[in-house]
Amino acid sequence: MNSASAEALSVVLLVAVLACAVVRPFGLPEAVVAVPAAGLVVVTGAISPEHAWQEAERLGPVVGFLAAVLVLAHFCDVEGLFRACGAWMARRAGNRPKRLLTSVFVLASAITAVLSLDATVVLLTPVVFATAARSGIRSKPHAYACAHLSNTASLLLPVSNLTNLLAFSASGLSFTRFAALMTLPWLVAIGAEYLVFRRFFAADLAVPAQDVPSPGETDTRDEPALPLFALVTVGCTLAGFVVASAVGIDPAWAALAGALVLAGRALVRRHATPVTVLRATAPGFLAFVLALGVVVRAVVDNGLADALGRVLPDGTGLVALLGIAALAAVLANLINNLPAVLVLLPLTATAGPGAVLAVLLGVNIGPNLTYAGSLATLLWRRIVHRYEHEVGIGEFTRLGLISVPAALIPAVVALWGSLLVLGG
Repeated sequence: MNSASAEALSVVLLVAVLACAVVRPFGLPEAVVAVPAAGLVVVTGAISPEHAWQEAERLGPVVGFLAAVLVLAHFCDVEGLFRACGAWMARRAGNRPKRLLTSVFVLASAITAVLSLDATVVLLTPVVFATAARSGIRSKPHAYACAHLSNTASLLLPVSNLTNLLAFSASGLSFTRFAALMTLPWLVAIGAEYLVFRRFFAADLAVPAQDVPSPGETDTRDEPALPLFALVTVGCTLAGFVVASAVGIDPAWAALAGALVLAGRALVRRHATPVTVLRATAPGFLAFVLALGVVVRAVVDNGLADALGRVLPDGTGLVALLGIAALAAVLANLINNLPAVLVLLPLTATAGPGAVLAVLLGVNIGPNLTYAGSLATLLWRRIVHRYEHEVGIGEFTRLGLISVPAALIPAVVALWGSLLVLGG
């Protein structure tokens, strides 16, 4: 196949894979189109079998890490962690909308950072809807917060997002160094989002709670207890990430250990079966990630890398970091953040960890602009529809037009400052 044909085929297949992931016709999983597309680019010669295998080898450990984190998050839910979170939010908010928003921001940021953005979208969002209904508070600001923070608050740890796992492996940083460099950008981005939300949803937050029981009518005995076993396991797993990274062991082993502990406990107590454990790994999504990586590699090999290389800023100064993050944010909204990070990491890795982390800021904060920016946002939209809550594309985009630059620019400045102080 000549280069022009290979480029055209690769681009068409990437568009088809992403369109299927967005629309999911007939409720089919994303892998239904992605896996055949990956096979097609190999069979037609758009990508060599060697390059396809290299991409699969590169993504394999990352996908395994993701599977372990998904199992960990699922069985935290089985243990009752998210029900306890809902009770804490309701109790702390005291039927006051602004306090509930603050509680959602705190919990969503922590859960996204520690248990990944999927936990916030899939497990916390329904809890937020239930808590708002229980408190008689309008749910819209709090539901939108789950969507935005599943992206923005995923900056802190390598385990917080699949894009982070990819960037972590490309950066050459240790687990603790990655977290240290991203702590200030993480805090700055979340703070900016919070200020935007308070202003954008001021009318909804000003409406007092309606038709809620008085404090004396609430039976606190019905509130779920805090699942200490799950919390201790998660804490030990985080400590394992740090220790494993320090001694040169892949942190995926710590994630696997934590997942096995919680899954094993659920199996022993008959709260799960081997089939439910397998389902918790989301095998269809994992296959989608691997297949998407091969299709994206085909696009990169057939001209996209050269085109982006001509416009990608050089260096790791403040202006260069801003340019890299902005380009990453734009690309994430054009082709989704996962393909965007797969394309940009090989081009920025040679410039050092600063450029890699700037890409991460762009592909994690930028997707809040459009529905198609990240798979997490698409999944969040489907969950919201289950609760018969309409999300207008105009309102979503208006909020994104304000929040994305408000969070991205100061976060890049914070990253630049962290690099100066801590070194890259």
